[in-house]
Amino acid sequence: MNLTDLQAAFTAELAAVNRKLRALVDERARGMGLTLARARLLMELAREDGLIQSDLAGLLEIEQPTLVRLLDGLERNGMVERRAVAGDRRARQVFLTPMARAQAEDILAFLAELRADILQGIAPQDLELALSVLRRTSRNIAAGRSTAS
Repeated sequence: MNLTDLQAAFTAELAAVNRKLRALVDERARGMGLTLARARLLMELAREDGLIQSDLAGLLEIEQPTLVRLLDGLERNGMVERRAVAGDRRARQVFLTPMARAQAEDILAFLAELRADILQGIAPQDLELALSVLRRTSRNIAAGRSTAS
């Protein structure tokens, strides 16, 4: 296979794997009564509760108004609580409620099982190489974005 065909095959496979993985996670989230966006938000807060809203938006790679809508819905359902930050009237920290923490832990457990299943039979050195390639690809994409702006 020539380089152009190899690059085309790699990017096509990368996109296909991304779609399949998102579909699996989305299906599980829907089974728990969540959207994928809400599940991602809960997972981030399970990893680090009490994040500032602007930091959370950055981690999720979404705009602040989109985050506010997600948080409004989760707050109405008793899953998150927003608290003022001392010394900053505009900033709000976001915390999981106990109910949401249990649900987030279920999602994180599912993701651990999913990783084990989909990476089964792949040697650690192959995973290290694949991770290196993906990180380099990510850096190249980021560099391309910064020069295109």
